[in-house]
Amino acid sequence: MSNIIRLVIACTVLGGSIALCVFGFWGWGIPVLLIGAIILLTFFFNEKMLVAQYFLRKENTDKAEEWLLKITDYEKQLYKSQHGYYNLLMGLIESRKQPMKSEKYFKKALSLGMTMSHNIALAKISLAGISMAKRNKREAQMYLSEATKDDKNKLLADQIKMMKGQLAQMDKQQVVKGFRPQY
Repeated sequence: MSNIIRLVIACTVLGGSIALCVFGFWGWGIPVLLIGAIILLTFFFNEKMLVAQYFLRKENTDKAEEWLLKITDYEKQLYKSQHGYYNLLMGLIESRKQPMKSEKYFKKALSLGMTMSHNIALAKISLAGISMAKRNKREAQMYLSEATKDDKNKLLADQIKMMKGQLAQMDKQQVVKGFRPQY
């Protein structure tokens, strides 16, 4: 359902609840007001996105992907501030199946913007992992340093530390590959 239609329905239901209260039908006005508030909340927080986030937290990526694919046109069905989060969730799901193809989702999520800094840091950590897989050390270091700055509450500090350790091991592997013993 389009976001504009949700907004029109919410305003109609809220107007009806106010009319019920004005005419003295408080018993019907209050529940209808609560229903209108729930419909208005779905304008800002899409229920399909919420269910997909729930399944991602439970590590059930198949169900999460199923719910995200129910959003056919995210630009029309989601509020503008949710566009970045949609791409972030798609990138997280895609990274479990095909990590290299998830890069476009993470970059799009960063370009569309997200309000929570730890989600920005998560996208940058994922991009750093993809850069490490491509053996691009400089880009991986850049993404990790940006992720460290964005992770203000230190929610992803352990993951950043682990990625930096893997980056250091990547240097050792390159040295070993280049070493040829002389006989």
